[in-house]
Amino acid sequence: MNPRPIEPPRWATHLLHLFLPDHRAEELEGDLNELFQQRIHEVGVAQARWRYVRDVASLLRPSLIKREQYDYHRPTNTTMLRNYFKVAFRNLTKYKGYSAINIAGLATGMAVALLIGLWVWNEFAYNKGYANYDRIALVMQNQTFDDGVKTWTGQAMQLGPELKSSYGSHFKYVATAEYPGNHLLMLGTKKITSIGNFMEPDITEMLALKMLKGTRSGLTDPSSILLSETTAKSLFGDTDPLNKTITLDKKWAVKVTGVYADLPANSTFQELTFIAPFALKKKDLPEWLGWGNSWFQTFVQIADNTTMETVSVAIKDAKLNKVKNSDDARFKPVVFLLPMSRWHLYSEFKEGINVGGQIQYVRLFSLIGFFVLLLACINFMNLSTARSEKRAREVGVRKAIGSVRQQIMLQFFSESLLIVCISFVLALLFVVLCLPAFNAVANRHIAMPWSNPLFWIVAIGFSLFTSFIAGSYPAIYLSSFQPVKVLKGTFRVGRFAALPRKVLVVIQFTVSITLIIGTLIVFQQIEFAKNRPVGYSRANLVSIPIRSDALITRFATFRDELLNTGVIEEVAATDSPVTNTGVTNSGFDWRGKIPNSADEFVTLRVTHEFGKMVNWQIKEGRDFSKEFTTDSTGFVLNEAAVAYMGLKKPIGEIVKWGDQSFKVIGVVKNLITQSPYDPVRQTIFVINYKRLNLITFKINPTKSASEALAKVETIYKRYDPDNSFDYKFVDQEYAKKFGEEERIGKLASFFAILAIFISCLGLFGLASFVMEQRTKEIGIRKVMGASVSNLWQLLSKDFVLLVIISLFIAIPATWYYMQNWVQQYTYHTEISWWIFALSGFGALLITLLTVSFQSVKAALMNPIKSLRSE
Repeated sequence: MNPRPIEPPRWATHLLHLFLPDHRAEELEGDLNELFQQRIHEVGVAQARWRYVRDVASLLRPSLIKREQYDYHRPTNTTMLRNYFKVAFRNLTKYKGYSAINIAGLATGMAVALLIGLWVWNEFAYNKGYANYDRIALVMQNQTFDDGVKTWTGQAMQLGPELKSSYGSHFKYVATAEYPGNHLLMLGTKKITSIGNFMEPDITEMLALKMLKGTRSGLTDPSSILLSETTAKSLFGDTDPLNKTITLDKKWAVKVTGVYADLPANSTFQELTFIAPFALKKKDLPEWLGWGNSWFQTFVQIADNTTMETVSVAIKDAKLNKVKNSDDARFKPVVFLLPMSRWHLYSEFKEGINVGGQIQYVRLFSLIGFFVLLLACINFMNLSTARSEKRAREVGVRKAIGSVRQQIMLQFFSESLLIVCISFVLALLFVVLCLPAFNAVANRHIAMPWSNPLFWIVAIGFSLFTSFIAGSYPAIYLSSFQPVKVLKGTFRVGRFAALPRKVLVVIQFTVSITLIIGTLIVFQQIEFAKNRPVGYSRANLVSIPIRSDALITRFATFRDELLNTGVIEEVAATDSPVTNTGVTNSGFDWRGKIPNSADEFVTLRVTHEFGKMVNWQIKEGRDFSKEFTTDSTGFVLNEAAVAYMGLKKPIGEIVKWGDQSFKVIGVVKNLITQSPYDPVRQTIFVINYKRLNLITFKINPTKSASEALAKVETIYKRYDPDNSFDYKFVDQEYAKKFGEEERIGKLASFFAILAIFISCLGLFGLASFVMEQRTKEIGIRKVMGASVSNLWQLLSKDFVLLVIISLFIAIPATWYYMQNWVQQYTYHTEISWWIFALSGFGALLITLLTVSFQSVKAALMNPIKSLRSE
């Protein structure tokens, strides 16, 4: 049997094929191999190997560095840059598996960062489409009650004229407006329901409406209306709508004096499809409406020579000066401005202080985007440095033929840039595919800004930054190798060389586990709030708005017809939705009340059947009943109201409201009719058949909802033939209260899954390389009798240990942060131990599944193949 021939160093031969064309490399390889065999007999194997490497280096030197064209102190030479990218591309194609992992990881991380970046961009761009963005503000007020300071967006309609007359020098425009709502627009027999508003004429200049037809001044006509482009097209088609007359809410004949371009989608006024003069609505308001009511909004544009802070200080007593001789003075109203720049992201107030709002989510997701991108960069660093021994010889040759460290670093940065560029293209594709689903979850209208130069400047900068972060550590680490040790074969990475990679893996899984635990706690808090007892039944309740006087004046007949269908169990009417009772009143007096105290009660006007319909729980006394005619002057209180008033025996107590006396006939368990996260506020229920805005009915649970709604619509159309039959399920309206938190939870879940995917991708590549390094060790252990399970345990334990270390870091850190987060809610969940246990078990399981594929594959390898070269 002939002995196996001694081969020259394979890595040196590989360098020939890496840096030279294939035909030239093959020709030189044959000559060098022949020379190598001769030298073995002349100078021995070790010296022959060294001379072989020296010959390869001298042959490669002209290809790598052309001295007459290259200045060592100018590493930006185009010839060398071309060479760098050529070598980088060959490395990518030669190590396809590692390249795929690097590109997939970076592409995913960059896609997440891009998605979050687009969302953050959209959030900060909110309302910026208006020319006067920096000068527009909403007038707000703080009022002090017995239970704290409350902040209102609503104002008395008298405030606008007062600001113009007494503080006119501070303002360029002032506009009083009703809150927007659904209204009926009719053109002959054509009817559409549209969201619009009654506003004073100054609003058109304030918003700088882009008029497509007519002028902004058209709203000065008290019988006019301005339509958005979409609304005008819906009503008139291609016909010119100017000076045409339409009917608004079946009350007013109004002339179209202008058509404006649809307002931006990411703005407060995005749904404002028409504007009618506030003077038109004012004629329909009750005469008794004074400074004590806060039914309207006041928008202002400050003068060019002043600031928001200056104006806020100047107008702070504008309301107090008008109510100082009335009972309303005890609430100490303070008027101030909230700039348009803060409407969207800083809309939350506590105790009269602006404490933030949506901005907390912007900061949170910005942080998540940064960390997910960092995970992808860590993958690149780990895989690049893990292959250091293979790249070391290349570095040694480059240094031996004259390359300085800066040039070596530039080589690795070039590879990083190439991978990042490929990843960025894939990330853009991923974002384009995911954007529709992302918009649906985030409830936004985000589009790719392809034509925006700023986007491309940011994108290029983002890619360069990612390239620098991902390539910095490999470039610094690999360029530090000493060529003498590398080429003589005495280079070893050292026992602590893998420590930085292990640290990076720990960072990866710490971030991933933190995201998982945080997401689970967010969902636990949402479920806790959802499952909080609401004090009434929402099942099968459906509400419809009252837009016709016939539904109020003939409510009893309407109710009887619905009950006679057999598909409806009960019907009642209210002035506010049961899930959002926004009406509050003061001026109540009862025995034991502290004189001149600033009281405030949520008030809900209802019909007699309300309690039976929602199945509220009577704690004391009785429900409203038509058998008692005196119930028209009766109150039903909730438990919070009884506690607030300090009534030990509330039944039979007399409560005065203005000049009228009411008797407490019942006490009900607290109903959650506002935020499910806040304490239930003191609430009074009172009978009223005049000031009603909503009808709610309960569908028979044995009947199908579609059948019931069809029958209700038929009856509804007889009483209100002009308006569309719009209905809402009460349980769905209640569920919307959790919409923002659920959206945040879903987005966080999505990003957490991608973070785990990126971490596992890196772990898979790292495990693959480690198994490749330990191939011979595995072969020897198998020959010595080690079983597959023994080898699996041996190869997996190091990675499992890293994840366990990550758990010990992530769990206490996440617990501390999330404990503070849930504390912001009055009613909050207790963080469960099982969340940490489940997250830890899941992380370990995912790690084992990721590593086991490579471990078992290596353990099953035939030892003859792995030991052949020995």
